Amino acid sequence: MPKVNVYNMQGKIVEEIELDSNIFGVEVNTHCMHMAVVNNLANKRQGTHSTLVKSEVSGGGKKPYRQKGTGRARQGSTRSAQWIHGGIVFGPKPRDYSYTIPKKVKRLALKSSLTSKAIDGDIIVLDDLSFEEIKTKNMVNVLNNLGVDGTALVVIPEKDINVVKSASNIKGIETAYVNTINVYDILNHSKFIVTKDALSKISEVYA
Repeated sequence: MPKVNVYNMQGKIVEEIELDSNIFGVEVNTHCMHMAVVNNLANKRQGTHSTLVKSEVSGGGKKPYRQKGTGRARQGSTRSAQWIHGGIVFGPKPRDYSYTIPKKVKRLALKSSLTSKAIDGDIIVLDDLSFEEIKTKNMVNVLNNLGVDGTALVVIPEKDINVVKSASNIKGIETAYVNTINVYDILNHSKFIVTKDALSKISEVYA
């Protein structure tokens, strides 16, 4: 089983624990991770894009000129696609991009992403993370104590407004709960910061 140090909020090592090998020690499956990332991005798309077709563009009710004798190509409307301000042919219309992938694939992708973080040594375990008040400076101090100078995903076991709002204004730092973590967020951040309680819940939920 992979072992990691446990730090307190002052950045001092307080103990060493073993990570669950069923989650942090699996064979990394890059294909499943790719499927999960593409699925996550697709599900985030709003799909509200829309263009106007010929029948939706204003104007063009009258035939611009007579059918024959002008030497020009016949035209039925000034709002056909080849005209300026004409309708769009085969343009995008509102649609739903979301789709699902098998649960086994999603679970394997999550385990693979967590394992890759463990292999790279990018997992930081905290014995506790709590603030008495909402203050960005408190979270900045914790990150500095841990030596985090890039992006990081901070995972907490349950809703904690003081922690979430203290981190909300820090660029590159995102908070998540155990039941909301996903492959895209894990891979999109250089560090994976998790509390001991959250780590236990991850083992319970995803093992």
